[in-house]
Amino acid sequence: MSVTQPHVLLVEDEPAQREVLAYNLEAEGYAVSRAENGEEAMLQVAEITPDLVILDWMMPLMSGIEVCRQLKTRDDTKNIPVIMLSARSEEVDAVRGLETGADDYVVKPYSLRELMARVRTQLRRSRPAATGELLIYQDITLDPERHRVTRGDQELKLGPTEYRLLVTLLEKPGRVLSRDQLLDLVWGRDIYVDTRTVDVHIARLRKALTQHGGDDPIRTVRGAGYSLG
Repeated sequence: MSVTQPHVLLVEDEPAQREVLAYNLEAEGYAVSRAENGEEAMLQVAEITPDLVILDWMMPLMSGIEVCRQLKTRDDTKNIPVIMLSARSEEVDAVRGLETGADDYVVKPYSLRELMARVRTQLRRSRPAATGELLIYQDITLDPERHRVTRGDQELKLGPTEYRLLVTLLEKPGRVLSRDQLLDLVWGRDIYVDTRTVDVHIARLRKALTQHGGDDPIRTVRGAGYSLG
């Protein structure tokens, strides 16, 4: 019933820095994908929809600024937190990076401890359950530390898959998630599951959420997927 680990996309063209950063991120318990230039980064984002992007400014083929701009102008990626890394320490550069949409700006050389703290801060926003935060939507409360779900004053009994589905929906309230996105987020990229399986588990989750009464909070968006509220 565990919450899936946060997925970080690390975009850095210097191999040594990339591996040191990846090692430290994995030591923190994050899944890490690597890209060595901006074009590769955009291809990876299309495949994995990461929970956070760590992005070097100066890269071949496509700069970090351009990657950030593209991510923040697309509806499907605009809410992914971006931490920009740069050797450019001038205030005007930091302002430019933040104005492009970066959520944080870190100047090289940086302290690994400080960078990991900033990663945790951004992930609290995009993946609160993974950092132990309570998830609350109307009268539904999910406590990831205790693996406990309540609606009103009633505790709900959920199977492991329904629990992970609820976490995913609670972390992105109001956002429509396609069946393919839910498969990646709940079952994982490397596991083949038929998309109709999502419908079966959504039905089970709906039954669990309404077992003590109350309206069904899950909305079906025809031809698109599901959302909470």
